[in-house]
Amino acid sequence: MKLILNQDVHNLGEEGDVVVVRRGYGRNYLLPQGLAVPFNKQNQAYFASRAEIIEKRKEEKRKAASSLKERIDEMSITILVSAGDSGRLFGSVTNSMVQEALAKEGIEVERKRIEVPSHAIKMIGEYKINVRLYEGESAVLTLDVTSEALLKKREADAAAEAEKAAKAEEVVAEEAPVEVEEVVAEEAPVVEVEEVVAEEAPVVEAEEVVEEKVEVEEAVAEEVVEEKAEVEEAVAEEEAVAEEEEATEEAPAEAVESEE
Repeated sequence: MKLILNQDVHNLGEEGDVVVVRRGYGRNYLLPQGLAVPFNKQNQAYFASRAEIIEKRKEEKRKAASSLKERIDEMSITILVSAGDSGRLFGSVTNSMVQEALAKEGIEVERKRIEVPSHAIKMIGEYKINVRLYEGESAVLTLDVTSEALLKKREADAAAEAEKAAKAEEVVAEEAPVEVEEVVAEEAPVVEVEEVVAEEAPVVEAEEVVEEKVEVEEAVAEEVVEEKAEVEEAVAEEEAVAEEEEATEEAPAEAVESEE
């Protein structure tokens, strides 16, 4: 029976693919579920008109598969099983168990796409399995198969390490103030030197003021001496002029007396 898939069908094809299936499978499952339509000219033309849209959806699927592959490749999930003291498993790891573990991480994958080799995982340990994605793309998932006893031991060891780290941090926190005090003590002399410099600064300023005052007093004294000398010279000149005038007046009197 020839049909055209109306949507993606696992292990059969994608939307728009032409497939040939058994008549019972087509009539009893694919057609009633709306997963396919009869192959005829009308349906061919319809899907031909939707070719661009279908191809765009395929490209989106490719990008999503590539992103999912990167995430799964970097992921490691823990599968908890029952095991003996030797590490041998009492049960087996199935793809349903892996599917549930992936779902807890927010990854939805069909169970049939998870390839867990039959009877390959018999002991506790780390294993690699394939997860088939879109168009032949596949990712490699890391499985950490462990038992409850081993898991509890790991958790106890992790708690002990965390407690040890916390104590180490407390010791560092207690020692930190001592180091701060030592640094302050070492810096103290620098503060004292700065204070001494601050105290000496006014003395320097005072000395400069005294020097300026002395210079002013000396200049004033020199001006006073010069003015005094000028005054004395003026007085001496006046006295000389007076003496000359007296001598001039006496000379005519003596001449008159001689004539008589």
